Amino acid sequence: MNTALQPTGLMCELLVFPERTVIQNAKPRFGWVVNDAAPNAYQEAFQILVASDLDKLAHDEGDMWDSGKPDPGRVWRSQPESLNVVYNGRPLQSHAMYCWKVRTWNGVTNMSPWSEPQTFYTGELTEGHRPPYYPLETTEVAPVRFVHLSVDHVFVDFGRAAFGTVKIAVDSSKDAEVEVHLGEVLNGPYAINRMPGGSRRYQMISLKVKKGKHTYQLKIPTDPRNTGEMAILMPEDGFEVYPFRYCEMVGCPARLTRDDVRQLVVHYPFDDRAVSFTSSSRVLNDVWDLCHYTMKATSFCGYYVDGDRERIPYEADAYINQLGHYACDREFTLARRTHEYLITTPTWPTEWHLYSVLMAWNDYLYTGDVSSIAHYYDDLSAKTLSGLAREDGLITLDNLTDSVREAIHFTGKSAAHFKSGIRDIVDWPQVERDGYDMCAVNSVVNALHHRALVCLVQFAEALGKGEDAKWYRNRAARVKQAFAEKLMDAVTGLVIDGEGSGHSALHANIFALACGVVPDENISRVVAFVKSRGMACSVYVSQMVLEALYAAGAGEDALSLLTATGERSWAHMIYDVGTTIALEAWDNRLKPNQDWNHAWGAAPAGLIPSGLMGIRPLKPGFEKVLIYPQPGSLSWADIVTPTVRGSVRVRFNHEPGRSFHLEIDLPGNTSARVIMPRMDCAEPIVIVDGRRVMGIKEKEGIVVDHIGSGRHTFERFAGSF
Repeated sequence: MNTALQPTGLMCELLVFPERTVIQNAKPRFGWVVNDAAPNAYQEAFQILVASDLDKLAHDEGDMWDSGKPDPGRVWRSQPESLNVVYNGRPLQSHAMYCWKVRTWNGVTNMSPWSEPQTFYTGELTEGHRPPYYPLETTEVAPVRFVHLSVDHVFVDFGRAAFGTVKIAVDSSKDAEVEVHLGEVLNGPYAINRMPGGSRRYQMISLKVKKGKHTYQLKIPTDPRNTGEMAILMPEDGFEVYPFRYCEMVGCPARLTRDDVRQLVVHYPFDDRAVSFTSSSRVLNDVWDLCHYTMKATSFCGYYVDGDRERIPYEADAYINQLGHYACDREFTLARRTHEYLITTPTWPTEWHLYSVLMAWNDYLYTGDVSSIAHYYDDLSAKTLSGLAREDGLITLDNLTDSVREAIHFTGKSAAHFKSGIRDIVDWPQVERDGYDMCAVNSVVNALHHRALVCLVQFAEALGKGEDAKWYRNRAARVKQAFAEKLMDAVTGLVIDGEGSGHSALHANIFALACGVVPDENISRVVAFVKSRGMACSVYVSQMVLEALYAAGAGEDALSLLTATGERSWAHMIYDVGTTIALEAWDNRLKPNQDWNHAWGAAPAGLIPSGLMGIRPLKPGFEKVLIYPQPGSLSWADIVTPTVRGSVRVRFNHEPGRSFHLEIDLPGNTSARVIMPRMDCAEPIVIVDGRRVMGIKEKEGIVVDHIGSGRHTFERFAGSF
């Protein structure tokens, strides 16, 4: 028995730590990582044991479920599934503890040891769709700077802003009242800015200390602005939080030390080590660190929210947050919880309803689990906004009816908060729209509508709804044709902002490019236009700018935006503004009321792994992986990113115009399609693991397909082989 084959990374209902919460699904789903260092390793069979206590499981007794082991003397029934394997044993009981383990066969004699056991607890079980989620965690953070400004005045820097409060240990000779100042912005080297403006945070809270040695947790008062009817409130068993990096304490009757003060940070469970990235660009590395940390810091209330000012989930924010979080941690429940909440509690922009469909697609593509799209299929169908379609397929709010509002759940609570009703947004704030002409038939809206229709084709096929798939496929084709006829400028070849408009904004063109509605013959002109406009948009739309450029193979231009240092850049946030969490806008000048903790400003968290390094799922649940690096001018880069099947590593060395060396590590039970740069070489030859392989010329580059799991190297050179 080969111990290196032991399954790891067990998941129950997509939870790595199911023992931290309760499972309410009467038939939970199990998954694991298939381990095998041999090339092209595939699982051929598995055996799951579920037991009512750990002692039974230790004796290999599955009194609740034994899925059975393969019989070497018979023809095997193929069991390649290592994800979303549905429980099929005796009925589980509510409010009980169970444990499970698994072993695998990667060949008749290649049996793994049993995995380590995993425990899960049931709540009130139901046959319905009740995805689990974790309770929030609290982490103590020590100061990185601790300065005595006077006998009773200290300044503390915790290194990064976070949502939480402070814990202070005081050994006082008397009762006293201490001023505790919390803030995000400095006003000098050792002073918090007490008038930071906009939604940058500062407040002073009085702390009463008693004589003697006591430890105090500062109580943060609630804020009416972010505890309204649409806001996500902190859990009742938790405490109110505040975003701050710096703390000053004035009037303390005892001399404090560094060991006496801690930042209590609240966040969703997050594995800081699940991902790593480094490259030859210091700026890019710093941008990555900012956006990676943003994924953890902004998870403070158990949903993806817009930041501290409102603490409201918004669909476009959640889309960016979801993709960044997937790339940074092997964690899917927070994204699903937020996405499913937004299906029935939507916000006001037209496009945001379409983003719900895109989030559902990401959920299915990254997890391979159909349960969410199956449960919400009718809602997602409505969220394509096909109810707004004209005869030619294009959609417009001119066709908005009460029945459409009801189908997309824009009623009750959401409608009461967003009294102005549904309307197109394009970008936010409005000054970032690049002069967009807001027409009734809007190009941005219709590009996203097409992309949502394509998602519904995939959902219908996955759920065995063949007629629906046919209808959505035909509808998507009709929209694409109408888009080309009515939303493209015949002279310039660019996308116009809307029907009847004479203006082509950056937004119209990037959304069309990213959503696949630009006719092939127009792509080069649209790409050239997008390059010429740079980042003439908000931090939100930077997601689509980068998606569009990477989709078009313009990696060098995408890299120049990722590593830019002007006002509209992530480097500006880091080096000039001084934030440690992504901003809501590029600069205070562009949105005076912006906050400093907005995950929609962290697009590189998802696009460095998926765009620059080119790691994307081609089949649901990463059964097949695309590896398509677009290095631009980088000389080297190295990333390890998590997937539901295990970590993928991609690293390259690059001499632009001369050579490209690529190394990949794929987990078991996967395969890959690798795309190498063309270089200046007519022959589509790639050196794969030291052997010459004839690749396939495609517009993206030279393709080598059907690469199995394990470690592989690929090389291409300029000139003749």
